[in-house]
Amino acid sequence: MRLIGGLILLMVALVPACGAGGCDRLVSADGSRASTTATVVGVRPVSTTTPSGPVPPVGEAARAAGFLDVRSVVPDAGIDLRYATPNNFTGTQLYPSGARCLVHQSMAQGLAAAAALLRPHGQVMVFWDCYRPHDVQVRMFTVVPNPAWVARPGQYARSHEAGRSVDVTFASAQQQCPPGRQFDGLCLADMGTDFDDFSSRATAFATQGVTADAQANRARLRAAMGAGGLAVYSGEWWHFDGPGAGVDRPILGVPVD
Repeated sequence: MRLIGGLILLMVALVPACGAGGCDRLVSADGSRASTTATVVGVRPVSTTTPSGPVPPVGEAARAAGFLDVRSVVPDAGIDLRYATPNNFTGTQLYPSGARCLVHQSMAQGLAAAAALLRPHGQVMVFWDCYRPHDVQVRMFTVVPNPAWVARPGQYARSHEAGRSVDVTFASAQQQCPPGRQFDGLCLADMGTDFDDFSSRATAFATQGVTADAQANRARLRAAMGAGGLAVYSGEWWHFDGPGAGVDRPILGVPVD
């Protein structure tokens, strides 16, 4: 986890605002980020797990499982793996600090398509979770033994355990951003709840207690992901399944780093 200092040089792009959630970030079609003016904006330090530099090849076990690093298909992706920090519902770090966002190759085309639809609006995808090892799923269910919120571990791998689901949101550059939504010099879109919010407001199509702006942002995320063939889980606005996410598969022992 790295800390961004209290003052960040925020790049202000020359693109039109996109309504609810804000935009104003210039992102080129190939996923690179550009700007024309630097404006100093005061923000509090932000914790992130976004790696820097070239994307290294995945390990042998990950390659054998058909996994790839999501940044190889979404090069401008923000990586904020909450389970690699204590900032998650268990209050403990579940992944090693060097954890990577690994997904099955069957998700690659859909994620690339979703990111391409968000970029013209100055929005970049931010990943909270990707492939999740079975032992971590067991630990989570021990903390919250409610299958409505945490999938009950079984004898097979599905969804996150198979690398075929992601937990994701989007972010953009804004000069005014609430402290709780600051991420790596960007502002996470207002979605009405944080990640892993175990309340009825976290359901994908919730309206009660969710502002019109947050509902619009959720719809924008669903539209982008849906265009890539990725379906939202109705119980969590941030969770999207790729092809074959619900199919029983052998439990994997792939490390996340």
